[in-house]
Amino acid sequence: MTDETCQWQGWRQATERALYGPGGFYLRPEGPAGHFRTSVHASPLFAAAVARLLGEVADELGTAEVDLVDVGAGRGELLTGVLAATEGAGLTVRAYAVERAARPSGLDPRIVWTDRPPRGARGLLFANEWLDNVPVDVAEADAEGTVRYVEVRADGAERLGAPVSGPDAEWLARWWPLREPGARAEIGRPRDAAWAAAVASLAAGRAVAVDYAHVRASRPPFGSLTGFRAGREVPPVPDGSCDLTAHVALDACEAAVRPGAGGGRGGTGAGGLGGGAGAVGGATERGDATGDGAARAGAVESGAPGAGGTELASQREVLRRLGVSGERPPLALASTDPAAYVRRLSTAGEAAELTARGGLGDFLWLTRRIPAATGWTGRA
Repeated sequence: MTDETCQWQGWRQATERALYGPGGFYLRPEGPAGHFRTSVHASPLFAAAVARLLGEVADELGTAEVDLVDVGAGRGELLTGVLAATEGAGLTVRAYAVERAARPSGLDPRIVWTDRPPRGARGLLFANEWLDNVPVDVAEADAEGTVRYVEVRADGAERLGAPVSGPDAEWLARWWPLREPGARAEIGRPRDAAWAAAVASLAAGRAVAVDYAHVRASRPPFGSLTGFRAGREVPPVPDGSCDLTAHVALDACEAAVRPGAGGGRGGTGAGGLGGGAGAVGGATERGDATGDGAARAGAVESGAPGAGGTELASQREVLRRLGVSGERPPLALASTDPAAYVRRLSTAGEAAELTARGGLGDFLWLTRRIPAATGWTGRA
């Protein structure tokens, strides 16, 4: 093997090293919040909505003791907010932060810090902007139409490698066919396996993945891989200096946990959550790499629970159902109670950001319901 060959890797391997290897981007002390704002950081309204969702799950399970598993927990911000929001609500919340970075100092001692979800949890498994940072390979169709792996050096330079074959080729043919020279795709198989493994860890309740995503009818023609550093989009360079992220094919993830799909309740063939488990990413600054965010989200705006208890809906719709509204307070309140008007105006602004078209409101929520009768009865 030559020195030149050693310099080139597939994007999946290069991303794993850059994000989670020694000194990796997501293992730094500042965590994701040091570089971009997710919905969790945008407003405490998001944690309050998740707390209401957790209450719904507890009611469905007929219990006041419920697990909340945050996959890709960052530095525990969402769990901290949900625990605060459920104070006095009559719920006993067992909180688990699933994260590859070290436990931050000063974190609420009620939060269990772990590198994998607890097996047999009963409650809500919540993965906010996690799957976009599960490393994937990139493929591109060459001038003759042959689909090849894209290889990359640490400085970001790329070249085309071997033809894509085997399960990766099958995944592309089903979920993201490349028909024109120069067309690119991110091969989502590792994300499918990671999501199926996460769902399989849950004995009863709901599993929810929230991410900026696309479905088969609206894949970005040249992929969506990009980099972020300090709140700004930068070229994707796998040297550990920036986040590496790509939109998620959530329809493929959903199919991975259907009965008979080789994953979900019966197991995934993956021992854990795959590369990138426990990382978070995403930001309001990222925008929508498909260029069609509003239309894409609108296609699932009325997403009702489907077969097998699965729902795919926009964040805008889900948060509105959970009581997050961007409506301005009545102007008359400014005269009768100016302080209350200012408070409600601020809350309305935060809600509007969380539900905005062309922004966080276009994120997709994939929800999988796990009836209690089908799950395990204990925690390993």
